[in-house]
Amino acid sequence: MKFDIPEHQKLRPVIQLAPLVDIAFWALMFFMIIAVFNQMEVQVNLTLPKSKTAVQSAQSSGKIVINITKDGHFIVNQKEFTSNGLALMLAQVSKLFPNQQVIIRADELTYHKYVIQALDACGRSNLSDISFSTLRDESK
Repeated sequence: MKFDIPEHQKLRPVIQLAPLVDIAFWALMFFMIIAVFNQMEVQVNLTLPKSKTAVQSAQSSGKIVINITKDGHFIVNQKEFTSNGLALMLAQVSKLFPNQQVIIRADELTYHKYVIQALDACGRSNLSDISFSTLRDESK
């Protein structure tokens, strides 16, 4: 028994599945990696201050997030730094990436002096693209 394919089915376009599977795999890997890095910064237990005029800023993927706890501990990429250690790390980063974006996430009960220490460390490292992380206050 010979199986003949009609002529109109021979001319139909064929979707190659191997490249589609490759693209889907790489997209899945990309989003999994991004989710892990974003989750690392959120795991620091901070209560962010609220602002009625908070505006979402454009963020680059290679930003440095400095978490400041209410006890004055500086945490970057799940590593704790002293104020001098933070300054040294930022100085090394600024040599490699002079226009590095820095986001300061300070707990709402953090003393002002710890935020100033982080700003001083950024200033000594010539990093000027600094943002503060807050929550939008939806109450009236």
